[in-house]
Amino acid sequence: MLTLKQIIEDRDEVIRRLAIKHFDATAILDEVIYLDKQRRETQQSLDASLAEQNAIAKEIGALMKAGKKDEAEAIRVRVADMKAASHELEEKKAELENEIRTHLLLIPNLPHPSVPEGNGAEDNICISSGGSVPDLSEQKLPHWELAKKYDLIDFELGVKITGAGFPVYKGKGARLQRALINFFLDEARNAGFTEIEPPYLVNEDSGYGTGQLPDKEGQMYHATADNLYLIPTAEVPVTNIFRDVILSEDELPVRLTAYSACFRREAGSYGKDVRGLNRLHQFNKVEIVCVDKPEHSYKQLDRMVDYVESLVDKLGLPWRILRLCGGDISFTSALTYDFEVYSAAQERWLEVSSVSNFESFQANRLKCRYRNADKKVELCHTLNGSALALPRIVAALLENNQTAEGIRIPDCLVPYTGFTMID
Repeated sequence: MLTLKQIIEDRDEVIRRLAIKHFDATAILDEVIYLDKQRRETQQSLDASLAEQNAIAKEIGALMKAGKKDEAEAIRVRVADMKAASHELEEKKAELENEIRTHLLLIPNLPHPSVPEGNGAEDNICISSGGSVPDLSEQKLPHWELAKKYDLIDFELGVKITGAGFPVYKGKGARLQRALINFFLDEARNAGFTEIEPPYLVNEDSGYGTGQLPDKEGQMYHATADNLYLIPTAEVPVTNIFRDVILSEDELPVRLTAYSACFRREAGSYGKDVRGLNRLHQFNKVEIVCVDKPEHSYKQLDRMVDYVESLVDKLGLPWRILRLCGGDISFTSALTYDFEVYSAAQERWLEVSSVSNFESFQANRLKCRYRNADKKVELCHTLNGSALALPRIVAALLENNQTAEGIRIPDCLVPYTGFTMID
């Protein structure tokens, strides 16, 4: 979340930048500034009252020493009234602080100056592309038909067991899933990321810490009996490792990777674009998370983008990188690059990764800080990226590598699958 200092000192600039995200911040910022003024006035009254009580306590001590017990008792009555008033001030201050936080949680992160204006995905800017689109025969099949032909994925069985969006992977389909997970984890470790195996459920504080709550609660599966949430991405538990933590400067950057199953309700998703593996309620993903000093975070972002590019290159998939516009970037992100791979049978681009810098937005919620060389405590910057999400990668691999003899496995995956063809 934004800091009060940002809002009070740069109100007009905050309003201007949030307008790029199509968020009118004027009313909510003015309310926050007004509430903070009340909070500071209440704090001043409370401090004055406590100071007066301390002074009177010394006066009572002096009177008792002088044997003036009656005078001391009379003053004690006055102090009791002052303590009751102070208690009311403390309650008012706590209420104001809670109200301020509630408002702050509803304000999006400021977009980076490089975020282009725009209304939606059609206004995102392609900054780079690579790979070659395969020339498939007229008999090319989409991945859901290939999955049925080679008995790789059973979508109907998933509906029977759970519901739509929960596929069952079988035989070489299941082995391909495991191969991709291990390949992505090994690549991440080789690139200097430390592997983490996180829980798949998180508490409410963790959801608020990374910004899923209150913004995306409708998209998360909620285990109401225990008030726990199934994770939509490993970003949530991994980043929350640093909630209420002060790191030393020499511990930065922190670079972590984690595999997890991911759970998303995807409420309102329907139509041809969600067929097969295009949009699921449960899927596998390997995530990368970084925590760094503010002055280094955009170099770290570039490094993460380059890393994800290396993965899609090794898989031999045609890819492009988009810089998201103001109308498409997330509530929490300052700058996001989306990776898309081309699905040759569907003849469309599929998003497989988002790599984002949240600057201090998550860190402020998490109280994730570091102590600099001058011993001053400052907020960290947090970043994360998919490296990679499996469903659409699998869709593109099946479709783009189909031949008359079967589906060819990319060379980089053969040591992990143990087979070169699906036939």
